[in-house]
Amino acid sequence: MNAFETVLVLLLAAVILAAIARKVGVPYPAFLALGGAALAFVPGAPRLTIEPQLVLALFVAPVLLDSAYDASPRDLRDNWVPLVNLVVIGVALTTAAVAWTVRALVPAMPWAAAIALGAIVAPPDATAAVTVLRHVRPPYRILTILEGESLLNDASALLIYRLALGALAAQTFSIRAVAPTLLVAVVGSIAVAPLLAWLTLRLNRRVRDIPTAIILQFITTFGIWIFADRIGLSGILTVVCFAFVVARQAPALTPARIRIPAYAVWDTVIFVVNVLAFVFIGLQIGPIWTRLDPALRVRYLIVAGAVLATIILVRFAWVMLYYVVVRWKIRHFGFHPRRPRQPPSLAGVLIVGWSGMRGIVSLAAALALPTQADGSAFPFRDLIVFTAFAVVLGTLVVQGLTLGPLLRALNVHDDRLVDREVRAARERAFEAALGVLDTDTSDVARAVGHQIAARLRPEQGDSEESAGGGPGHDELLRRALVAARGVVFEMRAMNAIGDDAFHLLEEEFDWMEMGAADRDTR
Repeated sequence: MNAFETVLVLLLAAVILAAIARKVGVPYPAFLALGGAALAFVPGAPRLTIEPQLVLALFVAPVLLDSAYDASPRDLRDNWVPLVNLVVIGVALTTAAVAWTVRALVPAMPWAAAIALGAIVAPPDATAAVTVLRHVRPPYRILTILEGESLLNDASALLIYRLALGALAAQTFSIRAVAPTLLVAVVGSIAVAPLLAWLTLRLNRRVRDIPTAIILQFITTFGIWIFADRIGLSGILTVVCFAFVVARQAPALTPARIRIPAYAVWDTVIFVVNVLAFVFIGLQIGPIWTRLDPALRVRYLIVAGAVLATIILVRFAWVMLYYVVVRWKIRHFGFHPRRPRQPPSLAGVLIVGWSGMRGIVSLAAALALPTQADGSAFPFRDLIVFTAFAVVLGTLVVQGLTLGPLLRALNVHDDRLVDREVRAARERAFEAALGVLDTDTSDVARAVGHQIAARLRPEQGDSEESAGGGPGHDELLRRALVAARGVVFEMRAMNAIGDDAFHLLEEEFDWMEMGAADRDTR
């Protein structure tokens, strides 16, 4: 079987595993991890390789941009305190604890390599957790914290990872020496990203061909990461900040006929990227395991088990300590959030503490470990790659498969924040659309009004959409949709709604607009 046939078979297997995962209500990355582990021990499994320098750009860049585009800056600001504790302090503590643990078990490992391993396994991936949580519908704030952590902790962890690799290459490490480089990387990434976003939007707004527009989106994503890396900036920070800026402006500039297929393609690509990451790591684990003698296999398993226990315990201990401090502060100084919400609960803290599954970023960072200048392997690379995969597999299986039962045992409930925001935005959008129709008493205007009401006021029972037709129907519908979209844009800009509610309404308007476009082409 050649490489192309192998990839097709693996993709088919991944689709089947994902379907089974959805059927039984567990996160599909857990099944992909199990599939990758099984692949490692398949006799005669093919050797697929990829350049280490390309791994992070290929696997991490599209996943980060997709997550950052959907993130809600308003909700991230509202939860900045727990996010800083998880993204900065939590990642630093986990990295340090893992490095100390590994050094205690493998004294010959250089500190820089141990810290690199700590940074590789430090950032959780919210994909698995959110897959489970969305089925159970916990309070929206829990989803916001987990998704925000997953987005931002990659930057902090991979900055540490990058510094550790630099220290290993230079055979020395000094905060004074690396601080200017780190400062330039962070500040430069934040400063350059808006300029790149402005240039991209200015160029892409002229593109009206759907395949061309989608291809340019991917070229831009990978190009920005590579450009940032080449000039010494942080690819992660640049891509995340770029996505934040684009997400605020692109919806007003991109027509529905491009946005709908683009979203579908991006969802497919993110799934394929996850599949390939687990395939590549599984294919690397097989040869590593095969060439180890029995004594070394036991040693590797001990190290991997110790690191897995360390990251779970450190996260749980830090989250619980944070909860104790927050409850003490609330008891003595009161609870004054920016927007009405419930104070942190023990159930919520237990969910966040147990939602530390690792995923694609850890796999990609392990695969991206470079070779040395003299061509030799990265120190203890096999152990680091094996441990990283074992941690990803362990967290996805142990935590991912037990998170659902934990949620049901805690009996948490959705606060329906997004539903309330969607209802409020629909009402105002409906009023704006009717404002366009008020001065028109024709049958066409009434048909458009019924059609919009069926979408924006379904609870009133007017679910029979007009099929359209008649002179001027679609043009009038477009004008009403422009007014409705304008209100929703304004509500998001004023922080009256978050990005989750905004994108739900954006999808509804897109399908209404596409319906009018379909009639135009008949």
